[in-house]
Amino acid sequence: MPTLLLLRHGRTTANSSGLLAGRTPGVDLDAYGQEQALALPGRLAGVPLALVVHSPLLRCARTVAPLAEARPELPVHADERVTECDYGEWTNRPLKELAENPLMRTVRAQPSAVVFPGGESLRAMRHRLVEAVREWDAKVAEEHGPDAVWLMCTHGDNIKAVVADALGMHLDLFQRLLPHPASVTAIRYAEIPLLLRFGDTGDLDEFVPRTEAAARDAAESTETPVGGGA
Repeated sequence: MPTLLLLRHGRTTANSSGLLAGRTPGVDLDAYGQEQALALPGRLAGVPLALVVHSPLLRCARTVAPLAEARPELPVHADERVTECDYGEWTNRPLKELAENPLMRTVRAQPSAVVFPGGESLRAMRHRLVEAVREWDAKVAEEHGPDAVWLMCTHGDNIKAVVADALGMHLDLFQRLLPHPASVTAIRYAEIPLLLRFGDTGDLDEFVPRTEAAARDAAESTETPVGGGA
């Protein structure tokens, strides 16, 4: 099956000011986030991307914009299903203030029980994200073959939910995961989903096709996951 590169958007003005942006419109990348976005084409140089899917929120569109500009032939799709969690009344409030809210204890310890006041449950968020990821992955496999690589730019909690699903983790454990802004997490949905990288902020040379031997090693790590792989 194809390889999914899950990209968290670059650092935003809300990240650097300690706000829970949620679906607040117009939240943009800060200066460092812009640098992270500009570095993305170089990090992905040589990686043959089949397509890009991104959250329609501005910060994700801005993150993939330099990549789209560098590769004008690359199909880029916005998908509402991979937008940020709807935090309802918590949206755009200071995280320090929210840390004192009694609900935050449940957010940390039992996310599966959380419904944000006036917003979405974390269970509903996970369901729509996993559904979207699986549908896009199947589409890429059908149209580009099992060795294709594709990229999805989305949000931190979304990435945590997708990774937890791939690893067979209960949603109540997903707070143990922390993907940083502009980090890449790689998953391959084989007979069992494989987490190839998590929260990587460096180069992505591993996904540049090179030799028959490299392709063989990738196939063997998928089909016979014993001995630690190559």
